[in-house]
Amino acid sequence: MRHPLFNLRNFLYYLIVWTVVSIVHFIYEYFGSSQDFVFSALDSFIFNVNYLAVGLSIWYSVKFINLQKHSAILLIIKTLIVIFAASVISVGISNFFFHHVLQVSDKSLRFIDASFPWRLLMGFLYNFLMLGFYFLYIFYMNLMDKTAREAELKTLIKEAELKSLKYQLNPHFIFNSLNSISSLTLLDPERAREMVIKLAGFLRSTLSENEKQMNELGEELKNIKLYLDIEKIRFGDKFELVTEISDDCRKIKVPNMIFQPLFENAIKYGVYESLEKVFIKVRCSSENGYLKFSVENNFDEEATPRKGKGIGLTNIKNRLSLIYNQDNLISIEKKKNIFTANVFIPLEARS
Repeated sequence: MRHPLFNLRNFLYYLIVWTVVSIVHFIYEYFGSSQDFVFSALDSFIFNVNYLAVGLSIWYSVKFINLQKHSAILLIIKTLIVIFAASVISVGISNFFFHHVLQVSDKSLRFIDASFPWRLLMGFLYNFLMLGFYFLYIFYMNLMDKTAREAELKTLIKEAELKSLKYQLNPHFIFNSLNSISSLTLLDPERAREMVIKLAGFLRSTLSENEKQMNELGEELKNIKLYLDIEKIRFGDKFELVTEISDDCRKIKVPNMIFQPLFENAIKYGVYESLEKVFIKVRCSSENGYLKFSVENNFDEEATPRKGKGIGLTNIKNRLSLIYNQDNLISIEKKKNIFTANVFIPLEARS
């Protein structure tokens, strides 16, 4: 972990703080203790430069103290040892300069010796504050690192879940399509062959864009049209697609293959069982900050409902919840012989 004060801005702030402390120190000695000007200036400079340097060096002791692996008592003991050692070293260096390097008056030397406890106490306070600052910095950086790693992990998990849900649609759709082809193989081989060709074209189109999370609605509708063309081969004129979609809606980006299960449901639960022609109506509109995409179909109320695993609608709900963090983006309406599925895409979240 990099030293928090080893960048230009932070180091300038650090120098300003010590400059202010040094000026206060000088004023106290010169005016408060009646020491001469030169001694007061030298003492303030040497004393505080020492603590400035020690304050920087304490970091290298602190960053190797693992806050999580030490008990509170052991951490306090180690902290006090570091503070005391740093204070003694700083005061000792200052005293050495005045006693053995610089020539000062006996009055000044007596002042240095008499103020030793005060200097030690002030040094202890300075180092305590520096130590507290470093511990807070380490705690903050560890918290930021942990938050970032958790966010990255959540993103990876979310992406994995989205891919799993999206890939779940392919075998689900292929299973339904192969069932349709199987039904036609004996009854009408030529139509079965045409359906295989259409299916190959559909899979080529969808799988080539399978890695894309978002796609324009217009492109999604083209793929859905390919799917309905496949089912049209089997059912002929038994169903008809009616669309009411503006050009503006077609340009809006939506999750890839998010609407495919709606049409599979319309075929499975509407067309399969109905003796009359089924109309699959698709509508798209903008309402209160959402793109509302509706698929409506009529069905035979008296027909025995087909059993299914409910993969399609559950898949849509789970994908929308993961992408937009909302659980209310799909609604189902069933009135008499009309079934309607509504999907809401937040417009402000589109990309």
